Amino acid sequence: MDSNLTEIFSSVKQASRHMGALSVDRRNEVLLHLADALEADAPALLEANSRDLSRMDRSNPLYDRLQLTPERLAGIASDMRHVASLPCPVGEIIDESERPNGLRLRRVRVPFGVIGIIYEARPNVTFDVFALCFKTANACILKGGSDAEDSNKAIVSLIRRVLRDEGIDENVVALLPATHEATAAMLDAVGYVDVCIPRGGKRLINFVRDNARIPVIETGAGVVSTYFDQYGDLSMGRDIIFNAKTRRVSVCNALDTLIIHKDRLADLPLLVKPMADKSVEIYADDRAYTALEGRYTETLLQRADADTFATEWMDYKMGIRTVDSLAEAIDHIAAYGSGHSECIVTGNPDHAERFRQEVDAACVYVNAPTSFTDGAQFGLGAEIGISTQKLGPRGPMGLTEITTYRWLIDGNGQTRP
Repeated sequence: MDSNLTEIFSSVKQASRHMGALSVDRRNEVLLHLADALEADAPALLEANSRDLSRMDRSNPLYDRLQLTPERLAGIASDMRHVASLPCPVGEIIDESERPNGLRLRRVRVPFGVIGIIYEARPNVTFDVFALCFKTANACILKGGSDAEDSNKAIVSLIRRVLRDEGIDENVVALLPATHEATAAMLDAVGYVDVCIPRGGKRLINFVRDNARIPVIETGAGVVSTYFDQYGDLSMGRDIIFNAKTRRVSVCNALDTLIIHKDRLADLPLLVKPMADKSVEIYADDRAYTALEGRYTETLLQRADADTFATEWMDYKMGIRTVDSLAEAIDHIAAYGSGHSECIVTGNPDHAERFRQEVDAACVYVNAPTSFTDGAQFGLGAEIGISTQKLGPRGPMGLTEITTYRWLIDGNGQTRP
Protein backbone atom coordinates (compact mmCIF):
# COMPACT_ATOMS: atom_id res chain seq x y z
CA MET A 1 0.00 0.00 0.00
CA ASP A 2 1.20 3.52 -0.81
CA SER A 3 2.87 5.06 2.24
CA ASN A 4 0.84 8.28 1.90
CA LEU A 5 -2.41 6.32 1.97
CA THR A 6 -1.22 4.29 4.93
CA GLU A 7 -0.49 7.53 6.77
CA ILE A 8 -4.03 8.78 6.04
CA PHE A 9 -5.60 5.56 7.30
CA SER A 10 -3.43 5.56 10.41
CA SER A 11 -4.20 9.20 11.22
CA VAL A 12 -7.95 8.68 10.90
CA LYS A 13 -7.84 5.53 13.00
CA GLN A 14 -5.94 7.34 15.74
CA ALA A 15 -8.33 10.31 15.62
CA SER A 16 -11.33 7.99 15.88
CA ARG A 17 -10.19 6.75 19.27
CA HIS A 18 -10.69 10.19 20.78
CA MET A 19 -14.14 10.84 19.33
CA GLY A 20 -15.87 9.37 22.37
CA ALA A 21 -14.34 12.08 24.54
CA LEU A 22 -16.50 14.67 22.76
CA SER A 23 -19.89 14.99 24.40
CA VAL A 24 -22.93 14.71 22.18
CA ASP A 25 -23.72 18.36 22.95
CA ARG A 26 -20.27 19.32 21.71
CA ARG A 27 -20.68 17.29 18.53
CA ASN A 28 -24.08 18.89 17.90
CA GLU A 29 -22.56 22.33 18.39
CA VAL A 30 -19.88 21.59 15.78
CA LEU A 31 -22.49 20.40 13.27
CA LEU A 32 -24.49 23.60 13.75
CA HIS A 33 -21.36 25.68 13.18
CA LEU A 34 -20.59 23.65 10.07
CA ALA A 35 -24.10 24.27 8.72
CA ASP A 36 -23.54 28.02 9.19
CA ALA A 37 -20.13 27.81 7.50
CA LEU A 38 -21.63 25.84 4.61
CA GLU A 39 -24.11 28.63 3.93
CA ALA A 40 -21.47 31.33 4.32
CA ASP A 41 -19.10 29.54 1.92
CA ALA A 42 -21.78 28.60 -0.62
CA PRO A 43 -20.26 30.73 -3.43
CA ALA A 44 -16.89 28.96 -3.12
CA LEU A 45 -18.56 25.54 -3.02
CA LEU A 46 -20.62 26.36 -6.10
CA GLU A 47 -17.53 27.58 -7.91
CA ALA A 48 -15.74 24.28 -7.22
CA ASN A 49 -18.84 22.39 -8.31
CA SER A 50 -19.02 24.40 -11.54
CA ARG A 51 -15.54 23.15 -12.47
CA ASP A 52 -16.72 19.58 -12.07
CA LEU A 53 -19.87 20.28 -14.05
CA SER A 54 -17.86 21.82 -16.87
CA ARG A 55 -16.20 18.44 -17.43
CA MET A 56 -19.49 16.55 -17.75
CA ASP A 57 -21.94 16.55 -20.65
CA ARG A 58 -25.30 18.01 -19.57
CA SER A 59 -27.05 15.07 -21.23
CA ASN A 60 -25.33 12.64 -18.86
CA PRO A 61 -27.91 11.38 -16.33
CA LEU A 62 -25.27 11.81 -13.60
CA TYR A 63 -25.18 15.56 -14.24
CA ASP A 64 -28.15 16.08 -11.95
CA ARG A 65 -26.50 14.04 -9.19
CA LEU A 66 -23.31 16.03 -9.52
CA GLN A 67 -24.92 19.45 -9.53
CA LEU A 68 -25.03 21.64 -6.44
CA THR A 69 -27.29 24.68 -6.39
CA PRO A 70 -27.96 27.36 -3.77
CA GLU A 71 -31.22 25.57 -2.97
CA ARG A 72 -29.53 22.19 -2.61
CA LEU A 73 -26.83 23.63 -0.36
CA ALA A 74 -29.52 25.25 1.78
CA GLY A 75 -31.23 21.87 1.97
CA ILE A 76 -27.99 20.18 3.01
CA ALA A 77 -27.47 22.76 5.76
CA SER A 78 -31.04 22.23 6.92
CA ASP A 79 -30.55 18.45 7.00
CA MET A 80 -27.34 18.93 9.00
CA ARG A 81 -29.19 21.01 11.58
CA HIS A 82 -31.83 18.31 11.70
CA VAL A 83 -29.17 15.67 12.36
CA ALA A 84 -27.84 17.83 15.19
CA SER A 85 -31.34 17.98 16.70
CA LEU A 86 -31.91 14.22 16.67
CA PRO A 87 -31.26 11.97 19.68
CA CYS A 88 -27.87 10.29 19.49
CA PRO A 89 -28.03 6.50 19.75
CA VAL A 90 -24.48 6.19 21.10
CA GLY A 91 -24.59 5.14 24.74
CA GLU A 92 -28.14 3.82 24.50
CA ILE A 93 -28.67 0.71 26.64
CA ILE A 94 -30.28 -1.79 24.29
CA ASP A 95 -30.98 -4.27 27.06
CA GLU A 96 -29.69 -5.14 30.51
CA SER A 97 -30.02 -7.96 32.98
CA GLU A 98 -28.55 -9.34 36.18
CA ARG A 99 -27.37 -12.93 36.32
CA PRO A 100 -28.06 -15.22 39.30
CA ASN A 101 -24.43 -14.78 40.39
CA GLY A 102 -24.87 -11.01 40.64
CA LEU A 103 -23.11 -10.06 37.39
CA ARG A 104 -24.79 -7.05 35.78
CA LEU A 105 -24.88 -7.15 31.96
CA ARG A 106 -25.64 -4.23 29.64
CA ARG A 107 -25.64 -4.13 25.85
CA VAL A 108 -24.77 -0.57 24.81
CA ARG A 109 -24.62 1.18 21.43
CA VAL A 110 -21.15 2.34 20.38
CA PRO A 111 -19.62 3.75 17.16
CA PHE A 112 -18.13 1.46 14.55
CA GLY A 113 -14.93 3.52 14.71
CA VAL A 114 -13.82 4.29 11.15
CA ILE A 115 -16.35 4.12 8.32
CA GLY A 116 -15.13 4.14 4.72
CA ILE A 117 -17.42 5.40 1.97
CA ILE A 118 -16.81 4.85 -1.75
CA TYR A 119 -19.18 6.87 -3.91
CA GLU A 120 -19.63 8.39 -7.32
CA ALA A 121 -20.69 11.81 -8.59
CA ARG A 122 -22.70 12.95 -5.56
CA PRO A 123 -20.94 15.69 -3.58
CA ASN A 124 -23.91 16.04 -1.21
CA VAL A 125 -22.91 12.61 0.13
CA THR A 126 -19.72 14.17 1.48
CA PHE A 127 -21.68 16.41 3.81
CA ASP A 128 -24.29 13.79 4.69
CA VAL A 129 -21.73 11.14 5.58
CA PHE A 130 -19.65 13.45 7.71
CA ALA A 131 -22.69 14.74 9.62
CA LEU A 132 -23.98 11.26 10.42
CA CYS A 133 -20.55 9.89 11.29
CA PHE A 134 -19.55 12.84 13.46
CA LYS A 135 -22.88 12.78 15.32
CA THR A 136 -22.31 9.12 16.21
CA ALA A 137 -18.64 9.61 17.14
CA ASN A 138 -17.41 7.76 14.04
CA ALA A 139 -14.50 8.95 11.94
CA CYS A 140 -14.86 8.65 8.18
CA ILE A 141 -12.66 8.12 5.15
CA LEU A 142 -14.21 9.31 1.90
CA LYS A 143 -13.36 8.08 -1.58
CA GLY A 144 -15.31 10.08 -4.14
CA GLY A 145 -15.26 9.78 -7.89
CA SER A 146 -13.16 11.88 -10.24
CA ASP A 147 -16.32 13.54 -11.62
CA ALA A 148 -16.82 15.33 -8.28
CA GLU A 149 -13.17 15.80 -7.33
CA ASP A 150 -13.14 19.60 -7.07
CA SER A 151 -16.46 19.67 -5.19
CA ASN A 152 -15.35 17.04 -2.69
CA LYS A 153 -12.01 18.74 -2.08
CA ALA A 154 -13.73 22.04 -1.36
CA ILE A 155 -16.27 20.41 0.96
CA VAL A 156 -13.72 18.43 2.96
CA SER A 157 -11.47 21.49 3.17
CA LEU A 158 -14.38 23.42 4.67
CA ILE A 159 -15.18 20.64 7.15
CA ARG A 160 -11.55 20.34 8.28
CA ARG A 161 -11.29 24.12 8.68
CA VAL A 162 -14.33 24.14 10.96
CA LEU A 163 -12.89 21.24 12.96
CA ARG A 164 -9.59 23.10 13.43
CA ASP A 165 -11.44 26.23 14.51
CA GLU A 166 -13.32 24.12 17.05
CA GLY A 167 -10.11 22.59 18.41
CA ILE A 168 -10.96 19.10 17.11
CA ASP A 169 -8.58 16.76 15.30
CA GLU A 170 -9.29 17.35 11.60
CA ASN A 171 -8.28 13.76 10.87
CA VAL A 172 -11.71 12.54 11.95
CA VAL A 173 -12.48 13.02 8.25
CA ALA A 174 -10.22 12.37 5.27
CA LEU A 175 -10.68 12.44 1.51
CA LEU A 176 -8.70 9.94 -0.52
CA PRO A 177 -7.45 10.73 -4.03
CA ALA A 178 -9.98 10.01 -6.79
CA THR A 179 -7.93 7.11 -8.14
CA HIS A 180 -8.44 3.37 -8.58
CA GLU A 181 -5.36 2.82 -6.41
CA ALA A 182 -7.05 4.62 -3.52
CA THR A 183 -10.14 2.43 -3.92
CA ALA A 184 -8.00 -0.70 -3.80
CA ALA A 185 -6.19 0.60 -0.73
CA MET A 186 -9.47 1.30 1.07
CA LEU A 187 -10.71 -2.22 0.38
CA ASP A 188 -7.45 -3.63 1.74
CA ALA A 189 -7.29 -1.38 4.83
CA VAL A 190 -7.57 -4.17 7.40
CA GLY A 191 -7.02 -2.80 10.89
CA TYR A 192 -7.78 0.75 9.81
CA VAL A 193 -11.31 0.77 8.35
CA ASP A 194 -14.01 -1.01 10.35
CA VAL A 195 -16.68 -1.10 7.66
CA CYS A 196 -16.93 0.05 4.03
CA ILE A 197 -20.16 1.33 2.48
CA PRO A 198 -20.23 1.71 -1.32
CA ARG A 199 -22.76 4.14 -2.79
CA GLY A 200 -23.25 3.96 -6.52
CA GLY A 201 -24.26 1.74 -9.40
CA LYS A 202 -24.28 -2.01 -9.66
CA ARG A 203 -20.77 -2.18 -11.12
CA LEU A 204 -19.22 -0.26 -8.21
CA ILE A 205 -21.09 -2.25 -5.57
CA ASN A 206 -20.19 -5.59 -7.15
CA PHE A 207 -16.54 -4.55 -7.39
CA VAL A 208 -16.40 -3.55 -3.74
CA ARG A 209 -18.14 -6.72 -2.56
CA ASP A 210 -15.90 -8.95 -4.68
CA ASN A 211 -12.59 -7.30 -3.74
CA ALA A 212 -12.92 -6.05 -0.17
CA ARG A 213 -10.93 -7.59 2.68
CA ILE A 214 -12.85 -5.44 5.16
CA PRO A 215 -16.56 -5.74 6.09
CA VAL A 216 -18.97 -4.26 3.53
CA ILE A 217 -22.57 -3.05 3.77
CA GLU A 218 -24.10 -3.19 0.28
CA THR A 219 -26.22 -0.23 -0.74
CA GLY A 220 -27.81 1.60 -3.54
CA ALA A 221 -28.21 -0.26 -6.81
CA GLY A 222 -31.92 -0.23 -7.47
CA VAL A 223 -33.99 -1.88 -10.19
CA VAL A 224 -37.27 -0.45 -8.95
CA SER A 225 -40.78 -1.48 -10.04
CA THR A 226 -44.34 -0.28 -9.54
CA TYR A 227 -47.20 -2.71 -10.09
CA PHE A 228 -50.47 -1.14 -11.24
CA ASP A 229 -53.00 -3.68 -10.06
CA GLN A 230 -56.35 -4.48 -11.64
CA TYR A 231 -57.89 -2.61 -8.68
CA GLY A 232 -55.62 0.43 -8.92
CA ASP A 233 -57.03 3.96 -9.05
CA LEU A 234 -56.13 5.52 -12.39
CA SER A 235 -55.63 9.09 -11.18
CA MET A 236 -53.61 7.99 -8.16
CA GLY A 237 -51.55 5.58 -10.25
CA ARG A 238 -50.76 8.22 -12.87
CA ASP A 239 -49.44 10.62 -10.22
CA ILE A 240 -47.45 7.95 -8.37
CA ILE A 241 -45.82 6.58 -11.50
CA PHE A 242 -44.99 10.03 -12.85
CA ASN A 243 -43.43 11.14 -9.55
CA ALA A 244 -41.47 7.93 -9.10
CA LYS A 245 -40.07 8.07 -12.63
CA THR A 246 -39.44 11.75 -13.26
CA ARG A 247 -38.80 13.49 -9.92
CA ARG A 248 -35.08 12.75 -10.20
CA VAL A 249 -34.18 10.09 -12.72
CA SER A 250 -30.56 9.70 -11.60
CA VAL A 251 -31.26 8.51 -8.05
CA CYS A 252 -31.55 4.89 -6.93
CA ASN A 253 -35.21 5.15 -5.86
CA ALA A 254 -36.37 6.21 -9.35
CA LEU A 255 -38.83 3.94 -11.13
CA ASP A 256 -37.38 1.59 -13.75
CA THR A 257 -40.24 -0.77 -14.62
CA LEU A 258 -44.01 -0.31 -14.65
CA ILE A 259 -45.80 -3.64 -14.25
CA ILE A 260 -49.44 -3.51 -15.32
CA HIS A 261 -52.28 -6.01 -15.02
CA LYS A 262 -53.65 -7.09 -18.40
CA ASP A 263 -57.15 -5.90 -17.47
CA ARG A 264 -55.89 -2.32 -17.19
CA LEU A 265 -54.13 -2.09 -20.54
CA ALA A 266 -56.94 0.11 -21.86
CA ASP A 267 -55.96 2.66 -19.21
CA LEU A 268 -52.24 2.48 -19.99
CA PRO A 269 -52.17 5.47 -22.42
CA LEU A 270 -53.73 7.72 -19.77
CA LEU A 271 -51.53 6.23 -17.07
CA VAL A 272 -48.30 7.22 -18.85
CA LYS A 273 -49.56 10.30 -20.72
CA PRO A 274 -47.63 12.82 -18.51
CA MET A 275 -44.41 10.97 -19.32
CA ALA A 276 -44.40 12.31 -22.86
CA ASP A 277 -44.03 15.88 -21.55
CA LYS A 278 -40.74 14.77 -19.94
CA SER A 279 -39.67 12.86 -23.08
CA VAL A 280 -39.58 9.54 -21.24
CA GLU A 281 -38.67 6.70 -23.58
CA ILE A 282 -40.84 3.65 -22.99
CA TYR A 283 -39.67 0.11 -23.69
CA ALA A 284 -42.86 -1.94 -23.72
CA ASP A 285 -43.56 -5.66 -24.03
CA ASP A 286 -45.79 -6.75 -26.91
CA ARG A 287 -49.15 -6.28 -25.18
CA ALA A 288 -48.22 -2.91 -23.70
CA TYR A 289 -46.72 -1.78 -27.01
CA THR A 290 -49.98 -2.57 -28.79
CA ALA A 291 -51.95 -0.63 -26.16
CA LEU A 292 -49.69 2.42 -26.59
CA GLU A 293 -49.14 2.36 -30.35
CA GLY A 294 -50.59 5.53 -31.80
CA ARG A 295 -51.43 6.82 -28.31
CA TYR A 296 -47.93 7.71 -27.10
CA THR A 297 -45.29 9.78 -28.87
CA GLU A 298 -44.03 7.50 -31.64
CA THR A 299 -40.36 8.45 -31.32
CA LEU A 300 -40.46 7.67 -27.58
CA LEU A 301 -42.03 4.20 -27.87
CA GLN A 302 -39.77 1.17 -28.29
CA ARG A 303 -40.16 -2.57 -27.89
CA ALA A 304 -38.67 -4.17 -24.79
CA ASP A 305 -35.78 -6.58 -25.25
CA ALA A 306 -34.08 -9.21 -23.10
CA ASP A 307 -32.25 -6.60 -21.00
CA THR A 308 -35.08 -4.12 -20.43
CA PHE A 309 -36.42 -5.35 -17.12
CA ALA A 310 -33.01 -5.91 -15.50
CA THR A 311 -31.89 -2.34 -16.25
CA GLU A 312 -31.46 0.45 -13.71
CA TRP A 313 -32.03 3.25 -16.20
CA MET A 314 -30.92 6.36 -14.26
CA ASP A 315 -32.39 8.24 -17.20
CA TYR A 316 -35.69 9.30 -18.75
CA LYS A 317 -36.42 5.71 -19.75
CA MET A 318 -38.80 3.07 -18.41
CA GLY A 319 -39.78 -0.51 -19.16
CA ILE A 320 -43.38 -1.76 -19.14
CA ARG A 321 -44.27 -5.38 -18.43
CA THR A 322 -47.79 -6.81 -18.70
CA VAL A 323 -48.86 -9.58 -16.30
CA ASP A 324 -51.95 -11.73 -15.91
CA SER A 325 -52.09 -11.72 -12.11
CA LEU A 326 -50.70 -10.36 -8.86
CA ALA A 327 -48.73 -13.57 -8.46
CA GLU A 328 -47.04 -13.00 -11.83
CA ALA A 329 -46.17 -9.43 -10.82
CA ILE A 330 -44.56 -10.70 -7.61
CA ASP A 331 -42.67 -13.35 -9.59
CA HIS A 332 -41.39 -10.64 -11.97
CA ILE A 333 -40.08 -8.60 -9.05
CA ALA A 334 -38.43 -11.70 -7.57
CA ALA A 335 -36.67 -12.31 -10.90
CA TYR A 336 -35.57 -8.75 -11.70
CA GLY A 337 -35.71 -6.65 -8.52
CA SER A 338 -32.62 -5.65 -6.57
CA GLY A 339 -34.17 -5.62 -3.10
CA HIS A 340 -34.34 -1.83 -2.97
CA SER A 341 -37.88 -0.41 -3.28
CA GLU A 342 -41.08 -1.83 -4.79
CA CYS A 343 -44.62 -0.46 -5.01
CA ILE A 344 -48.17 -1.64 -5.64
CA VAL A 345 -51.04 0.67 -6.62
CA THR A 346 -54.27 -1.04 -5.60
CA GLY A 347 -57.61 -0.49 -3.93
CA ASN A 348 -57.77 -4.13 -2.83
CA PRO A 349 -56.52 -4.54 0.77
CA ASP A 350 -55.96 -8.29 0.32
CA HIS A 351 -53.73 -7.64 -2.70
CA ALA A 352 -51.88 -4.93 -0.78
CA GLU A 353 -51.21 -7.28 2.13
CA ARG A 354 -50.07 -10.13 -0.10
CA PHE A 355 -47.70 -7.74 -1.86
CA ARG A 356 -46.26 -6.63 1.51
CA GLN A 357 -45.77 -10.20 2.64
CA GLU A 358 -44.30 -11.71 -0.54
CA VAL A 359 -42.22 -8.95 -2.10
CA ASP A 360 -38.64 -9.16 -0.86
CA ALA A 361 -37.31 -5.59 -0.73
CA ALA A 362 -35.95 -3.20 1.87
CA CYS A 363 -38.87 -0.80 1.26
CA VAL A 364 -42.32 -1.96 0.15
CA TYR A 365 -44.90 0.69 -0.76
CA VAL A 366 -48.66 0.59 -1.10
CA ASN A 367 -50.19 3.54 -2.98
CA ALA A 368 -47.14 5.81 -2.58
CA PRO A 369 -44.16 6.43 -4.90
CA THR A 370 -40.76 4.88 -4.32
CA SER A 371 -39.28 8.39 -4.47
CA PHE A 372 -39.84 8.52 -0.70
CA THR A 373 -37.03 6.02 -0.07
CA ASP A 374 -34.68 8.56 1.46
CA GLY A 375 -33.22 9.03 4.91
CA ALA A 376 -34.50 12.59 5.29
CA GLN A 377 -37.99 11.57 4.16
CA PHE A 378 -37.95 8.75 6.72
CA GLY A 379 -37.12 11.22 9.49
CA LEU A 380 -33.49 10.12 9.81
CA GLY A 381 -32.09 13.59 9.09
CA ALA A 382 -29.93 12.25 6.26
CA GLU A 383 -28.69 8.87 5.13
CA ILE A 384 -25.35 7.22 4.76
CA GLY A 385 -26.82 4.89 2.15
CA ILE A 386 -29.75 2.58 1.44
CA SER A 387 -28.87 -0.97 2.36
CA THR A 388 -30.21 -3.69 0.08
CA GLN A 389 -28.73 -6.56 2.07
CA LYS A 390 -30.41 -8.56 4.82
CA LEU A 391 -27.58 -9.05 7.30
CA GLY A 392 -27.41 -5.96 9.48
CA PRO A 393 -29.11 -2.68 8.52
CA ARG A 394 -31.68 -2.60 5.73
CA GLY A 395 -33.19 0.35 3.87
CA PRO A 396 -32.16 3.97 4.54
CA MET A 397 -29.34 4.02 7.07
CA GLY A 398 -29.33 6.87 9.55
CA LEU A 399 -27.68 7.32 12.93
CA THR A 400 -28.67 4.03 14.57
CA GLU A 401 -27.60 1.98 11.57
CA ILE A 402 -23.99 3.17 11.77
CA THR A 403 -23.53 2.02 15.34
CA THR A 404 -22.72 -1.39 16.72
CA TYR A 405 -22.80 -2.47 20.35
CA ARG A 406 -20.60 -3.83 23.09
CA TRP A 407 -21.36 -5.78 26.25
CA LEU A 408 -20.55 -4.12 29.57
CA ILE A 409 -20.24 -6.48 32.52
CA ASP A 410 -20.03 -5.27 36.13
CA GLY A 411 -19.09 -7.64 38.90
CA ASN A 412 -18.19 -7.69 42.56
CA GLY A 413 -15.40 -10.21 42.64
CA GLN A 414 -17.34 -13.16 41.22
CA THR A 415 -15.31 -16.03 39.78
CA ARG A 416 -16.48 -18.75 37.43
CA PRO A 417 -16.59 -22.29 38.82
